[in-house]
Amino acid sequence: MTTDELVKIDVDKVVDARGTACPGPLLAAKKAIGELQSGEVMEILSADEGTRRDVPKWANKKGHEYLGTVEDSGYFKIYLKKA
Repeated sequence: MTTDELVKIDVDKVVDARGTACPGPLLAAKKAIGELQSGEVMEILSADEGTRRDVPKWANKKGHEYLGTVEDSGYFKIYLKKA
């Protein structure tokens, strides 16, 4: 998806993990994905560079759809769709 498409997505859950370092954002995402129904979208906010790599790998391993990442002012917005 393009950046414009990503920022217009209606998200069902936002996980704000900007105050934590790896593996904190990934652990928060793992916990939050259990609260979603299949097909719902989660947005993960993180300032940790490792999260940018780790979340897509975890999502793909678990069968969730990694939609993309948008860089904002000093942090990332990572979008996933629950399988």
